[in-house]
Amino acid sequence: MSTDPLARAARALRAGHLVAFPTETVFGLGADASNPDAVARIFTTKGRPADHPLIVHVSSAELLGELAAEIPPYAHALATAFWPGPLTLILERSATVPDAVTGGQPTVGVRVPSHPVAVQLLRELESLGGRGVAAPSANRFGRVSPTSAAAVRDELGALMSPHDLILEGAPSDVGIESTIVDCTGPAPVVLRPGSITDDMIVAVTGLALGERDASIRVSGSLPAHYAPAATVVLDVVPKPGDGFIALVEHETPAGVMRIAAPDSAEEFARELYAALRAADEAGLHRVVVVSPPGPGIAVAIRDRLRRASHGSRER
Repeated sequence: MSTDPLARAARALRAGHLVAFPTETVFGLGADASNPDAVARIFTTKGRPADHPLIVHVSSAELLGELAAEIPPYAHALATAFWPGPLTLILERSATVPDAVTGGQPTVGVRVPSHPVAVQLLRELESLGGRGVAAPSANRFGRVSPTSAAAVRDELGALMSPHDLILEGAPSDVGIESTIVDCTGPAPVVLRPGSITDDMIVAVTGLALGERDASIRVSGSLPAHYAPAATVVLDVVPKPGDGFIALVEHETPAGVMRIAAPDSAEEFARELYAALRAADEAGLHRVVVVSPPGPGIAVAIRDRLRRASHGSRER
């Protein structure tokens, strides 16, 4: 029997266990997408509402037809342009996708990650007859997404079974979750911003973005999400005793603990979740974050910060 950790992890998935694994966005907590009982364990482990859908990760766009009943041409264009990569497509689900994955909705989210560990894990699973890993971020529901294996162990290690696995891998190089695009209508609709921006989607599809259907539930769309234990306050002057996250050009006031000083929006995204975790590790009660301005991934960062601050309370 192979001692390769990814082959072992694939066998664990097929046996109904959970595997936490790195992607280029954040670490995911995965189960065999065809096994409803295993998928249900994700919800129990995270404390996630059962109607909150998961994203199915596959190794190649060639498997899209097994999960989706209908794939419009613009969805194919997006997959060709951005997969492997941090883009999730919402499509009408096929009959093979269990309700446990979709939260009972008629749609399914699908993504092809680019992280080499994730890709090889998916290939190993497919070699055993699996057709995708259902995975949200590997953290307790509503809390800060992990971007390293150490963060997963801190979050969920005590809640996972002895047969579940946490795979090592390079830290996530995007740092925030994938862009989610609804592809069930005549034009793409962005349901969650990410590093694949509105302008990039319009350029590839040649279509103006459509209006969001509020009835479609997707990961990370609740008003309060991505929140540490510390209170997150946006765009104010920090006080002595606060933690502080801002672009490097912002000076740190006296008595304030600087947690991160990224020099670009891209670096801000990579460092954000680790910085919020560091605030909790330092026992800080309040973290002030100056939101990065501008278009691109900064839009997604501001989205995550709004939700993190909504999940906080001033103390």
